[in-house]
Amino acid sequence: MSESSDESILDGEDYYTFLNIPRDATDEDICNSYRRLSRLYHPDKHQHPDRKKEAEILFSKTKKAYEVLIDGHQRAIYDNLGVAGLATQGWEVVHRTKTPQEIREEYERLAREREERRLQARTNPKSSVSMTINATELFATGDDDTPYLDLRDIFGLPHIEISGMSLNQSIEAPLTSKDTAILSGQLSSHNGRGNGTLSCALRRVLSERGWAEVELGTGAGLSCSIKCFRSFYQGFFANAALQANVTPNGIRLGSIVTVANQLDQQTTAYLTWKLGTSNGLTTMVIRDTERLHAVASMHFGVPQSYVSMTYMHKMPDHEIKLKLTAKVGTFGGLLEYSVEKQVSLHSHFSATMSLGVPLGVQLRLRLRRASQTYTCNIVLCDDLLPAPIVYGTLLPLVGWVAIDRLIVKPFLDEQKRQNMARQRESNKVRISELKREAAAAVELMRETVKRNIDMEENKKGLVILKAMYGRLVSSEADQEEATDDVLNVTIQLQCLVKDSKLILQESSKCQLPGLYDTCPGEEKTLYVSYLFHALVHKVTIKDREGLRIPKQSHRVDQQ
Repeated sequence: MSESSDESILDGEDYYTFLNIPRDATDEDICNSYRRLSRLYHPDKHQHPDRKKEAEILFSKTKKAYEVLIDGHQRAIYDNLGVAGLATQGWEVVHRTKTPQEIREEYERLAREREERRLQARTNPKSSVSMTINATELFATGDDDTPYLDLRDIFGLPHIEISGMSLNQSIEAPLTSKDTAILSGQLSSHNGRGNGTLSCALRRVLSERGWAEVELGTGAGLSCSIKCFRSFYQGFFANAALQANVTPNGIRLGSIVTVANQLDQQTTAYLTWKLGTSNGLTTMVIRDTERLHAVASMHFGVPQSYVSMTYMHKMPDHEIKLKLTAKVGTFGGLLEYSVEKQVSLHSHFSATMSLGVPLGVQLRLRLRRASQTYTCNIVLCDDLLPAPIVYGTLLPLVGWVAIDRLIVKPFLDEQKRQNMARQRESNKVRISELKREAAAAVELMRETVKRNIDMEENKKGLVILKAMYGRLVSSEADQEEATDDVLNVTIQLQCLVKDSKLILQESSKCQLPGLYDTCPGEEKTLYVSYLFHALVHKVTIKDREGLRIPKQSHRVDQQ
């Protein structure tokens, strides 16, 4: 759960749940709920000074929720943007006749104006480090004709060397709301020979549909490029780049043009044409859904042409992605299979095996953390042999399981525990206030609940025997006692019983009158034991599940 949502829960800002009405409630539903809570919380209903003061606070919250939801204009703002939208400065310019979509656009305009004032303090640094390791001698046969003797040969150690490294770094510096300066550099070394480039670009947003960029670079000669992007209509866009490189042999020109069309909500087609240093035409179709990512592409050009297919299966529940790529062309063939695992909120680790002709066998390990990428490419064998394929596949899996169990998981568990402890400490004062407010609400409910129970018992209706809400850890929820993480909410739920029925909406129950979030960010459940027609019923639901009782399936003798 995000920090913003935690704050919303602690501040009790869900007006629908506070009034216990659905989000599509009619004006009549809103008025009925307001009148019911007004009879309970109106200060004139209470004579004791302390009770009257507590009632004033709760009645004020009830009135605020009613005023927002009964007003169509404020309700549209609240439904689209929440309480933050109601509090945004500048709403006086929004006409009351605007649609919800127009309201959201107006809110986004005001948000952009606030963002402009923070541009000078923002940058977007990105970096990547790549290393290539030649480990082919791990699986090579011995050579007795070697003219020299190496100590590693005496002790049987393989010859493993770092054959290449590269470092890329870029920084974006917003100048205005439309202009951004980009500074990037690249250093690389391969087999003892190195080179580097440095470039500076200025990007300007021309409209909501496009931008243009000019880039100057130096390294292997002076270079200049002009890039632009344009969205023509919904789902159809294009970008183009014109490049010029100054070399000792003259000026070399090149261009890249890409046109894309969104075929449906999950599928996009691309067509790319390259001229200059490498000529070619590439067509590509990408389909991306919640569970899969598939790419089919064909490239025709010089010096090579190929056909490529990629399929990625996403497993969101386990935060894992499995990927398979096949590529065949004039260069030969390539087969890649990989697995990617999210190890933390901002970190992803992946391992990829590449089998090809004439590529051989290579293992690529990659760690992405926020805007930083670290890649290690290990060349295992120049030929397709079984041993490097087996070892290159199994060793990363076994190594990852060991690291995950011994290092990553304990670290993340400890980090989660510390975050929860810090969150509890930071929310301690606010939770104490909510606890006092909830206790005051319960005291105001007691008389009403007593009458409600007498009326329900006389007609053998719905009587809440016991209700517990919070972090219930016992399988026998009815055995739980009230603690810092668990609330006894029997009175609160009985107060919501009307005509032998209790209906709770699909939202966090901590927003109901007399309840509060005892453990922000943690999973909570609600347990209810009740009598209906003198028979015991029991039910346990998750925090955001809806609940309608009584139900025949809740009867204890049927479970």
